[in-house]
Amino acid sequence: MIKAFRIVVFLLTVFYSLEQFVDLDPDTFGWQFRYLTIWTLTANMIVAFQMLRLSYEKTTQRWESFVSLVVVMNMAVVVQYWRLYLMDPLNVSPAEGTLWWKEYYLHALGPVLMWIDAFFILGVFSRLKPVFLAAIVLGIAYPAWCELVLHHMNEKPVGSVTAGLPYPFLNNMEFGTRMFFYAASTAANFVFIIFGWNIAQGVKWLKP
Repeated sequence: MIKAFRIVVFLLTVFYSLEQFVDLDPDTFGWQFRYLTIWTLTANMIVAFQMLRLSYEKTTQRWESFVSLVVVMNMAVVVQYWRLYLMDPLNVSPAEGTLWWKEYYLHALGPVLMWIDAFFILGVFSRLKPVFLAAIVLGIAYPAWCELVLHHMNEKPVGSVTAGLPYPFLNNMEFGTRMFFYAASTAANFVFIIFGWNIAQGVKWLKP
């Protein structure tokens, strides 16, 4: 049962990862990897492959700290996406719209499937220090990618303040406001780590 579940999860991550290459704009630097959502999808695919290897006894490496970080990345993607989307879909989506089945997988089903394995099958958040350190690295790496690379290499999307940043709403913010947003997002990830740890403890308590 677990093996079948992990096969399905892995195949879905592979399909949606490959699907990202279908409608690429060759003039856009960074392609789909401009988005934290796709960083997270890629991480989900790597985790799903490793979990499948565990099920087939091809490895004994659980990668628990990495999986814990990916749990947090998925929480960040889900919370931030739907918060911004509900404020205004144009905050996170192009004016021409997106494919609903793709968006619901990336920002709902995919994360949920990853959480099921992480919390109920693998077990995560037994060591918090490496997860906090990894969250800090992520909190620096992704904004640096946006501000130092994508911002200067791309001319769209265009906002009221600047252009080239991957998510439309970022281009409507002044530099200082963007820095505050990045810092707040990293702080939110710390909250997600504590939240994830509590869920993991609750699952352990419920298990016989």
